[in-house]
Amino acid sequence: MGHKGLDAQGYFEREGSLGRVPRTFAPVVAAARERIAEAYGRRLHSAYLYGSVPRGTARPGRSDLDLLLALHREPADDDRDTADVLGRGLDEDFPEIDGVGVLLYGKDRLLSEEERFDLGWFLACLSTPLLGEDLAEQLPRYRPDGVLARETNGGLAALLPAWRSRVREASSPEEHRKLSRSYARHLVRSGFTLVMPWWGGWTSDLVESAEVFGRYYPDRAAQMRAAAAVALEPVADPAVLRTYTEDLGPWLAREYTARHGVPGRGRSRTVAEASRPAGLGGSVMGPGPR
Repeated sequence: MGHKGLDAQGYFEREGSLGRVPRTFAPVVAAARERIAEAYGRRLHSAYLYGSVPRGTARPGRSDLDLLLALHREPADDDRDTADVLGRGLDEDFPEIDGVGVLLYGKDRLLSEEERFDLGWFLACLSTPLLGEDLAEQLPRYRPDGVLARETNGGLAALLPAWRSRVREASSPEEHRKLSRSYARHLVRSGFTLVMPWWGGWTSDLVESAEVFGRYYPDRAAQMRAAAAVALEPVADPAVLRTYTEDLGPWLAREYTARHGVPGRGRSRTVAEASRPAGLGGSVMGPGPR
């Protein structure tokens, strides 16, 4: 395919591995494995790392630790409380990380048809096994097509009202900084998956994602590059947040819907149909913008 992230047949190669974890972060990963097992015991089916740590690109003192936990049943309030305690403890004990994020799901949901092209793809392609039996063995292989683009990041329009509310409620520089990082990441990743079927590849690198997006939307290229920079170096400027919620975000949401449709449609497609890559016959989309 000519792009990283795919194998010779055009399927996603799994991103990250325990072998890529930087030496600086090895102690926190080891601690996470031990504490997760202790905290959840038999409730836990499997645990995964995702993000910069298993990709080998984490920066000491600036990158967070991202965890995905699959339970044998749907998580209850006590499971979420346990995740909060787990995350705070790791964050406090290891200065190498700047925060801990814990995603918590029941294994049946992760394997469900409804989540096949969202959480299922995320686990199978972007998450690194840490504990337990790997659920990816029960999921299909994936290609960077229009169905995947729609189901992974096609819900931006529904998020924007809550984003605006949080911006209005934020009052401190630290709150603005955290929101700028979160929203910029989401916008850059959404911008990339918008054009992913036309580019025919995959990357999680935010700078590269912005550059790829800019090839198809040159009028928005500078704005997306700037968002990638904020995603890596967050800012405390409320004006930047308003740009995301009132300009770039709404435009991107409209363009996403126009190009890929509304999330939730087409989930009944067979895996073979949904996995057909754009541009190789029977594409679910037309050519990308120029």
